[in-house]
Order: sequence, then C-alpha cells, then structure tokens
Amino acid sequence: MDEDSRSFDEQALWAALALELLAKAALARVSPLLVAEPNEEGTNLLIASGLVKGDARKFTSVRAKTLMARCHKAFKPFDQAEAMKIINGRNEYLHSSGAGFMAIPPHAWWPRYWAQAAILVTALDRDIDELVGGDREHLVTRYLEQNAKNLEQRTEALIERAKQRRQQRLERTLPERVAAEWKTGPQLAAQLEYSQVEECPACGSEGLLEGGEVIDSQVHYPTVGGYGTDEEPDYSYTDDVSVTLTIGAEYFSCPGCQLVLGNYELLRQAGIETAFDAEGDPDDYFGQEPEYGND
Repeated sequence: MDEDSRSFDEQALWAALALELLAKAALARVSPLLVAEPNEEGTNLLIASGLVKGDARKFTSVRAKTLMARCHKAFKPFDQAEAMKIINGRNEYLHSSGAGFMAIPPHAWWPRYWAQAAILVTALDRDIDELVGGDREHLVTRYLEQNAKNLEQRTEALIERAKQRRQQRLERTLPERVAAEWKTGPQLAAQLEYSQVEECPACGSEGLLEGGEVIDSQVHYPTVGGYGTDEEPDYSYTDDVSVTLTIGAEYFSCPGCQLVLGNYELLRQAGIETAFDAEGDPDDYFGQEPEYGND
C-alpha cells in the first residue's frame, strides 16, 4: 500500500499474495484440512488434522485455484472469477511475458481487489483495520466506495457468515477457536443510549437495534375531557405527560448468530428500519407548550 516506494505492479504482486493467504486463513479457520494438499502418504492431511507433528517445510497446501473455488462455495458472495483474475495477473507477472497486472489500470484494479479481500476478512470474523491498520483503513474504504456493489456485497457477506456460524453452532460443528470467541448480547452491543428489540435478518431471532441520536420528539399532554377527545390539552396534569422520541438507528447486533451491522448504510441494505421510537423523559420537555401564533 506504500505508493511512494513501490510501483503498481509490485504493490499488486504483494496484494495478490495477501489475497491467497487470506483465503487460506479463512478456510483454515473452519478446518486446516480445507487447505491441505492430498497426497498418497496423506502427510499433509495428517498434519492438518493434528494427528502427527509437522512444520511449514513439510506441509503443502492446495493451489490458489482450489482455494478460490472453495472460498466461492463457502463464503458468499466471494467471486471466484474475480479472484482468479488477480491470481492470473500474479502468475503472468512472475512467470511469463504477459501484461500481468497492467491489463487493468490501478484506479480500477484496487476497488475490485478490495471487494474480494473484504469478504475474506469478514469470513475471518475480523475488520479491515485489523488487516491494514487504522491509519490505512480510510484508503481501503475509499476504494470500496468506488465499487458500486460493495455495500450489497458487504451486507450479504455479513449475513451469510452469521447464518453459517449459527448453523455450525446448532450442529455442534463450530471450531473451538470460533466457539471461544462467541459473545453474549451485552458484549456484542454498542451500549448506545436508546435501543429496541429487532428481528435478526440472518437468523430470525431477537437482536438489539441501537441509536444515540434523537431526530424528532413529540410531547403528549392529557386533554380536559380525558384521553382520546378532541378538546384542548390541559397542561396542568403534569403527571400524565409522555414523550415519544424518534431515534436514528446506528447499530444492530444479534447474540443468536453474532451478526453485527455497524452503520446506517448496512442497516438499510439489510432491510432493517433506520429509525425507531423510544420513551423520553417528560422532565426534559415539560413547559415546552406549543406556540399559538399570538404576538
């Protein structure tokens, strides 16, 4: 990512190698057997299963093409064809006289690259800043925003990964390392000031929709003749005053499948209401009588 010290083709080479490592990591997080190259003696499979000891010099992983094909099936919406364009560019750059990475200009190559890399980061239950560092996260975000399908793909990746986790947990096939990271509702929540129960778009169980910004408020006063009449409000009955706040939704979390949607755009893409009602404190609003327009 250091543009000043590296040419584009060198940057793209390291990025392509990183994509292959991300694919291996995402599959190995489910089971190391998914990245082990089968052979007659079964050495790689035995090492991956933990039955025999081994090190990197004795272990051979499957080819990049196989990795991308498996990720395509396992981690929707990862695109094998897009990923293989990156891998083939790497192979041309290293082993032939082809165009390599220069067939696609950098301003178009990076958004396509990060669209696939971000899906694998999600499959690892991690965030982009954990891969590139907080000081470079904005660069990745900028490239992702150039990809018109990024928001749709990002939302789909998060929901599909949540479904996968829940199914594995129900079937008791969730890897121990993933099960150990399972969080309770309070641990997942953002602890914002306002919240309400919301159905999870991934698993259908009860999640928590949160927000901290009041975008509208309504003060309800009792009427002279009682509630439900058309008479003028009676502002003397302070004990019966109620306040309804409209809260801008910012964050959703579900302890049932560990789905987290951390911003307005993801909530909207997932079909979750982006505003909800909450009860306000009348003490903050009493005395704010409506203006009648009299000078």
